[in-house]
Amino acid sequence: MTYERDAVLRDGTSILIREVRRSDREAIRSVFARMSPESVRHRFFVAKRELLASDLTWLDELGKSAMALAGVVRRRGREEVLGIARYARTSADSAEIAFDIADAHHGRGLGTLLLEQLAEIARGQGITKFHAFVESDNAQMLDVFERSGMRAQQTLDSAVYSIAMPTAETDDLARLATERERLATAASLRPIFAPRSVAVIGASRTPGGIGRAILDTLIRDGYRGAIYPVHPSAPELAGRPCARSVLDIQAPIDLAVIAVPAASVERVVADCAAAGVRAVVIISAGFAEVGGVGKETEARLRETARAAGMRLVGPNCMGVLSTAPDIRLDATFSPVYPPAGTISFATQSGALGLALLDHARAMDLGIADFISLGNRADVSPNDAIAYWRDDPHTRVIALYLESFGNPRAFARLAPDVAREKPIIAVKSGRSAAGTRAASSHSAALASIDVGIDALFAQTGVIRVDTLEQLFDLSALLSTQPAPLGNRIGVVTNAGGPGILLADACEAHGLVLPKLAETTLAQLRSFLPAQAGLANPIDMIASAPPEHFERTLAAVGNDPNVDAVVAIYIPPLVTNPEDVAAAIARGAGEIPRTKPVATVFMSSKGTPPALAQGPRGKLPSYSFPENAALSLSLAARYERWRQRPRGEHLRLTPAQEQAVREWIRAARTTDGWIDFSSVCALLGAVGIRVAYHRRCDADPDAAGACARELGFPVVLKAVAPGLIHKTDAGGVALGLASEAEVFAAATAMRARIPTLTGFVVQREVPLGVETLVGMTLDPSLGPLLVAGIGGVAVELYKDVAFRVTPVTDRDAAEMLDELRGKALFDGFRGSPAVDRRALLDVIQRVAALVEVAPEITELDLNPLIVLRTGAVAVDARIRLRREGQP
Repeated sequence: MTYERDAVLRDGTSILIREVRRSDREAIRSVFARMSPESVRHRFFVAKRELLASDLTWLDELGKSAMALAGVVRRRGREEVLGIARYARTSADSAEIAFDIADAHHGRGLGTLLLEQLAEIARGQGITKFHAFVESDNAQMLDVFERSGMRAQQTLDSAVYSIAMPTAETDDLARLATERERLATAASLRPIFAPRSVAVIGASRTPGGIGRAILDTLIRDGYRGAIYPVHPSAPELAGRPCARSVLDIQAPIDLAVIAVPAASVERVVADCAAAGVRAVVIISAGFAEVGGVGKETEARLRETARAAGMRLVGPNCMGVLSTAPDIRLDATFSPVYPPAGTISFATQSGALGLALLDHARAMDLGIADFISLGNRADVSPNDAIAYWRDDPHTRVIALYLESFGNPRAFARLAPDVAREKPIIAVKSGRSAAGTRAASSHSAALASIDVGIDALFAQTGVIRVDTLEQLFDLSALLSTQPAPLGNRIGVVTNAGGPGILLADACEAHGLVLPKLAETTLAQLRSFLPAQAGLANPIDMIASAPPEHFERTLAAVGNDPNVDAVVAIYIPPLVTNPEDVAAAIARGAGEIPRTKPVATVFMSSKGTPPALAQGPRGKLPSYSFPENAALSLSLAARYERWRQRPRGEHLRLTPAQEQAVREWIRAARTTDGWIDFSSVCALLGAVGIRVAYHRRCDADPDAAGACARELGFPVVLKAVAPGLIHKTDAGGVALGLASEAEVFAAATAMRARIPTLTGFVVQREVPLGVETLVGMTLDPSLGPLLVAGIGGVAVELYKDVAFRVTPVTDRDAAEMLDELRGKALFDGFRGSPAVDRRALLDVIQRVAALVEVAPEITELDLNPLIVLRTGAVAVDARIRLRREGQP
């Protein structure tokens, strides 16, 4: 299969990286022609005016001992090759690399991108080392190697550096690649969120249409850049001169908003590409969402945009918005412009986007940026997250997701972003089909939604169930820090709501601690004798504003408190506005590391004074339970943020090569792989399997195998389609003699007519039976499962899931989530077992499926964890056959 991959250069330009073909000779000569004499000298070590036929003989080795990639853009039907990188094998496990980059494209990150992709391909071909020769004054090439993350070693000899670097992927290499990709993606989205000019294509002469509505909102809401209406016949719209086509605009266009009939969109996008427009937002519907021809047209739109280095939002979306004071972009058809703030929102539902903007305005919840992604033909939630990571106006990222486009990229990107800014997500689809019909324990345990929970847990994304929760939590985290612990101090003028809050806190893992004696003494000095000081602090209904201020400040400064909630129910004797002002002043005396939330239980809502204190706006909730849930989610997020990053276990190059060779040999088999073959693979990656022998369906042969292994042994049946052997009476334990083996084998042969053989295993000592496995989630990829195993695994369902790749921290947290985790430390007199060995197996299975995407299901059940070590006594692997997607 020909290698092709979309990529983004450092300046945000979209390109295609594709495999070089033998027919690319003229394109290669074109790159050479655009190289300066100095670049040519650096590449060939001599002056050279033109490429000779001998310089291109390496093309004949493509697909044999050589591989080459080109970075290209396509404009107006023509392809321009920006640069080429290639490697040629010099031995079985090493290759020499070389680069030809046109001078105009130096410094754009193209060489680094090509190097990363070549290294990935080389790893799959068993190449473990790259080497190159670089002149000592070739600073740019030396910088590419230095910043690649590939741990290059340099040796200088006669003004030429000899560079050697391993191709193996490391955590540092992966992090650097992810960061480079994120920065490039963010640059590519600046024309969308911060355009200097906007063309509106499809606005009508009279108000009422969507295109005209977008033009009017751009003007109404004060967009700071240039606006260019496009209409085939109107001389002007909304008092602004019109161009007949985007090609007629005599100025650079950052963003084009397209609201024309679906049949015209393809032509308009092609015009935008030809005009050098940097990004388009397609409002028009009638594409992939309707299937058939619409889906095919959308694919062509994406290809046109990406080939031209142009980003595309939509189609079938409601537009983009930015409240940044120097931008004020409202390229939507929303009737409301939200208040400016620090929450950036991405939604896959346009209709929901309209409701969200309206609700944000009603709640006075400040929005920084908003994007409706529509069909996500190009720009995705991942791209928006990458942009908002460094956006100075964004403090909280909020997402409404219906599906994942590239969950693997999300898993790489989100953890880095979430450590800096909270990501809150509503993911619809929890009520879809629960457990899929499956033949392995791992697949049967994985519901359609459990993978999403696992992905969010690993990446630090805060999942909420409802839009109300999303707004509640956004209100907290956009104005307050996340609490550093789970200890909540509560101040109230009514006992009932305080009790409700206490109950909700306990239900969500928060505690109401006893306050320090110094705090209690301070409170006794001014509160009436009837006040309750047991946390919640009940100041009684008649508490004046001064008591709210002083009590809140005292509780917030208590060393036993991580966050404070003030609850107010308006009686006749106090003025809500005065109380709100007092709470705002009291909050100003609390350390800024502690969040302050309020509950105003009044139909009149929150008084404006609550936003006018030293700490600015304080989040306010209508009911105590909302505040408790928001604080609980924020505290859980902070715990994740403070945990160590964790490290991945990666297979050695020799192990990777052994896996690939095993896959090539095994893929001729349909479905489940023979047990002995599975054991060979597991042994190759360092997973211990019980000693065994395989024989045909002869009881005498089974007895002979048992004698070789030594007693006691376990006898297992082998038959086509036999997956759960215990259910069919295909397992006999504790056989202590040949006679017992013979009898058990004879009985099995009678019970299982399709029997084709036996597996005889040396019996493993008692330990904790666990399950480690993998199933393939249709949207997320490999989904790892670990838990308490054995024949009742599907009954107890005491398992945890993670999406690969899995770090040591992820693996440890999987075990911590189990209800039966006490078994590992010794339970009711049983000895403690080797938890580290179990963690090692979890990580090795994760590493295995990362390098073997052909594996669709894997079960180690039971994997017996012993005092020292862990041993798999049953193992199954299912492969996707060659040729299957």
